Amino acid sequence: MNDLYRSVGLSEGAQMVANRLRKNRRRLKSWCKRTGATCYRIYDADLPEYSAAVDLYQETEGAQRTFLHVQEYQAPAHIPEEKTRRRLDELVAAVLDVFEIPRAQLACKTRSRGKGGSKYGRFAESGEFVVVQEGSTLLEVNLFDYLDTGLFLDHRPVRLRIGREASGKRFLNLFCYTAAATVHAAVGEAPGNGAAASVSVDLSSTYLGWAKRNLTLNGIDKAAHAPAHRLVQSDVLRWLESSSETFDLIFCDPPTFSNSKRADDFDVQRDHVRLLEAAMARLAPDGLLLFSNNYRRFRLAETELSVFL
Repeated sequence: MNDLYRSVGLSEGAQMVANRLRKNRRRLKSWCKRTGATCYRIYDADLPEYSAAVDLYQETEGAQRTFLHVQEYQAPAHIPEEKTRRRLDELVAAVLDVFEIPRAQLACKTRSRGKGGSKYGRFAESGEFVVVQEGSTLLEVNLFDYLDTGLFLDHRPVRLRIGREASGKRFLNLFCYTAAATVHAAVGEAPGNGAAASVSVDLSSTYLGWAKRNLTLNGIDKAAHAPAHRLVQSDVLRWLESSSETFDLIFCDPPTFSNSKRADDFDVQRDHVRLLEAAMARLAPDGLLLFSNNYRRFRLAETELSVFL
């Protein structure tokens, strides 16, 4: 895959994808202008045989480059790998043709089949971070080195809501990842209208380092703010069950599964009752807990949690 795609023309399949991308781009233009969105999904397996998600990220600093992030979905086992590879190549060719970006500004995460089923292959070690804007915040993304980019685009409405609701409140971000939600809480919907304090908890030192850079980007590390906005490296359940702090607003977005030598294994379906009970114990009277997860077959244990619902 390289820049020769444009000079040799598109195959029939790639042209179909290109037509859909242009249609989506036109459809989203007014929405982007109205909302100010600069990072969004522009294609999501719209054509079933070209099964991938395509996300656009607009750099907000420096050259203000446009980046595209392509993530292949798992193909049914009966489809030959050669065919899925060809279709992905055609999709990438269409993306490069429509957006007219250099190949270096396109990240492509592909699946490989092997023992144990389909899985994503090795990623790059570019160390390249791009600064993007979301609402009134600046956030770092890394499109090449990890499966996820550091910014879950589907949580954008939740983060904007947190920015609106956090004014003057004590905010807790559990499984905070790169702390994008914390940045929205601390910055607020308007300058000077952010959370009074925050605690962000995650087990990963890599993500907490990323979180610290996000806070720094937005001036949250300055002396007037830093003591009030803490990053905590810990297993979330252990931290919740040992803490005595209370919070007015809690955001909890756990992974589907997690295992680590430093913590007990976590399964969101199995453990969500214990997790939510522990989180509710940290919630102040009249406080709000926002809970989400990305496990498609998740079922909330309503009977066991009925006291909170």
